[in-house]
Amino acid sequence: MQQSGKEMVGLGDDLVAPGIETCPVDTAAVSPAHTKDGLLDRFGKPAVRGRTGGWKSGLVLLVSQGLVTLAFYVLEASIVLFTKYVMRQTNAEAESTFSLWMGTLYLCSLVGGFLSDYLGRYLMSIYAIVFLTVGFVLLSTSAHALLKPRGCGVIGKLCDPHAPLEVLMFYTSIYLIALGNGACESVLATFAADQFDEEDPVEKQSKTSFGWYFVIASNIGRLISVALLVYTESTGNWLPIFWISTGCVITALVFLLSQTKRYRHFKPSGNSFLRIAQVIMASWRNRNLQVPSRGEGLLYGGEWEIDGTRRKTDDLKFLDKAAINIPITQVEEVKCILRLFPVWLCTIWSSVVFMQMPSLFTEQGAAMDRTILHFPVHPAGMIAFDIISTSTLIVFYDKLIVPLHIKLTKTQSKTLAELQRIGTGFVIAVVTMLCAGLVEQKRQKYLDGSTKEMSSLHILWQIPQYILMGASKAMVCVVEKEFFAAQTPDGLKSLEMILSFCCSALGGYMCHTILWVVNKITASNGKAGWVPPNLNDGHADRFFFLLAALTMLNLGLFVMFAYRYISISTQMRDGIEEMEDVAP
Repeated sequence: MQQSGKEMVGLGDDLVAPGIETCPVDTAAVSPAHTKDGLLDRFGKPAVRGRTGGWKSGLVLLVSQGLVTLAFYVLEASIVLFTKYVMRQTNAEAESTFSLWMGTLYLCSLVGGFLSDYLGRYLMSIYAIVFLTVGFVLLSTSAHALLKPRGCGVIGKLCDPHAPLEVLMFYTSIYLIALGNGACESVLATFAADQFDEEDPVEKQSKTSFGWYFVIASNIGRLISVALLVYTESTGNWLPIFWISTGCVITALVFLLSQTKRYRHFKPSGNSFLRIAQVIMASWRNRNLQVPSRGEGLLYGGEWEIDGTRRKTDDLKFLDKAAINIPITQVEEVKCILRLFPVWLCTIWSSVVFMQMPSLFTEQGAAMDRTILHFPVHPAGMIAFDIISTSTLIVFYDKLIVPLHIKLTKTQSKTLAELQRIGTGFVIAVVTMLCAGLVEQKRQKYLDGSTKEMSSLHILWQIPQYILMGASKAMVCVVEKEFFAAQTPDGLKSLEMILSFCCSALGGYMCHTILWVVNKITASNGKAGWVPPNLNDGHADRFFFLLAALTMLNLGLFVMFAYRYISISTQMRDGIEEMEDVAP
């Protein structure tokens, strides 16, 4: 029996094993003391409710998630400035390094999700945090050689050039961290959700609450890393924060292992990619055959309904021929994924916009007046406004946004649909890029006239664009996971996380490509491109306005695809109405 995966944290239902042999479960022998949704203990037997899972295991995983997030976001928030002032990269090179690194991180999330189908979420979580630990130890060790002379690596003071071996160690360390954190993101949240019984009303409600706590724990980890630790970088103290991050991931691993005896696990149910490949190959092999008009000879085809609720759909008919050899249920699952594809493509662009916050936003802030009451403000610390904005909107959505929506639309709808919220997030993203462009124009008006990048415009002018970015992320990033979870068929539940992480991975690589192309086109006759090493020599404002225009174009495509999209719930309703029409 599979988990529905509709809650916030239930982002995947790929039913993975804990790396141990499981025995057949006799449902008749399962007592009321056992869980009802097929969860198993570490021995492969039905999990006993009071002895396994629940809040005790969930809270431990919550702490592990917070520690991992704290460690990782220290690096994410500062990697652009580190590569710029320690590794001696230009603005464009630093942003490209960041975009490629983040794209690889989310690509590793796909690898982690795929391997968890075979290793199980528990073992995959352990391996992921081990990779994180090795990466941070290597980063902390290599930083000793990179930070020369003493006191370098701060804004305005470059470090000495580095030997090839030192550069290799740095890149090896950050990509090991990308591998570990990417894999951890794809499995730790869903493994935490496995600790609550979906079929038990009390635990189901606890699972919903746990989902919000999990998001908040991640944001608290980010807030601590940004608001406290990265400020030490202003004095060039990179080593302490890297070693603190290393200690955090080691502690997270200890917490994860501490509840090994209590964890609940799911049995493996096969790989989603294989199920899709089977349908595609079968439809190709049967391409010259005719599909019977009433489904005679098709597997599960005597009745055109599926499970008595969802009818066989009439679109994507080229896949129907696969049902000669493969159950219609499996064919319809693949159809659901293909219907998602146009909407999914549009969500990729959101990652391009969100990549600007820890990269170009940070570079923009580094070129502004950063003193408050005579104390320096680290430009990466502005991300705190993004985190607060995202968390506030998540917490108060039902209390503020929903009543306002009901009042303005004069309907009794309890909430905006997922696609409506994602579209709203795109609109906010357009405004965010316009705001960033206007701030950049104002920053250049207040230049001090020197050859340096500094402007007398205060960094607090960036607050609106960070707040808007946080609101956009809450509407897009959080809701798209909920949407993919709701629209992914039960047999392909492991794809819901993969779809989400693919957006981020492709967005990272797309951001790198766009920046490279723009600088190539705009740099001519010895003049710098729009995003040059010195922002004062370029037109970063035009780059922001270009992103706003492209986001508007993407919004138009999204609205068109969303309007035509047929949700799973609509298919089920149509199937039920059709059954009622033919009923005697």
